[in-house]
Amino acid sequence: MANRHRGEIDAVLDGVPHRLVLTLGALAELESVFGDDDMLALIGRFERGRLSARDCMRIIGAGLRGSGAAVSDADVAKMRVDGGATGYVDIVARLLAATFGSDDASSPESSEFGGGGAARTADPDAKDRNAQQPGAHSEYDANIAGGGASARAPFLGPT
Repeated sequence: MANRHRGEIDAVLDGVPHRLVLTLGALAELESVFGDDDMLALIGRFERGRLSARDCMRIIGAGLRGSGAAVSDADVAKMRVDGGATGYVDIVARLLAATFGSDDASSPESSEFGGGGAARTADPDAKDRNAQQPGAHSEYDANIAGGGASARAPFLGPT
């Protein structure tokens, strides 16, 4: 079982259970591939909530390598997960939440990178608008409805 206090998550890739963790070395790798100068810039990138398939591949690969797996990003690109694209995003959201902190990294909805809960957002008034927006399920949904700058990716699933 993954130790969330160490930033670990469990994920099934190609039908095989894996442990993922973004160690300091894995974070340095991501800084380099994303062209970010420091961890704050890296966190800012993830908080914007926009992930490409290449981003997911790199983050999952770094998490696997952080836990000791000898895999390349090309290997990760060939791996399959339940849920298709949503499954990859779920893994990334849980890994980022476990790495950078969240009350519960078991689901993307609780992650500050994928949904509501105690999420941080670029717009401090999002929580207030959430209460005012009918049909809004999270701060990010409310932010969209309220015209805020940050938006929840629609493929992260319902909150």
